[in-house]
Amino acid sequence: MSERREGVLDDAVIVERLKAELPHWRYEEGWIRRTYKTAGWKSTLMVINTVGHLAEAAWHHPDLTASYAWVEVRLMNHAAKGVTEKDFALARKIEEVVDWQPGTEGGALEGTPTDPRFAYIKHDR
Repeated sequence: MSERREGVLDDAVIVERLKAELPHWRYEEGWIRRTYKTAGWKSTLMVINTVGHLAEAAWHHPDLTASYAWVEVRLMNHAAKGVTEKDFALARKIEEVVDWQPGTEGGALEGTPTDPRFAYIKHDR
């Protein structure tokens, strides 16, 4: 049995917490991961920049892979060599900001128009 570093969460705990807290995220190969589908390259770059800003502000840096209409975010605490509370905290913030839909909240912010020319994120809901 390999020794776990302090603060690294157990695999079973990670899987259960993802189900409960971040249902669109998954646990694979030692990372928690989420793929965001976008409407195209412009939207992909906006997601990358948003994740980059949040990660830099948190001083916790994800790995990203992107293509024309998707971005995959992978989180693992590099120093701890495993998934920690930091990863869950950053994943929650990324999910909150990237998946934000002001048009569904009411109020002054109307959200992205339904016109495909202005499409942004393909929400999972």
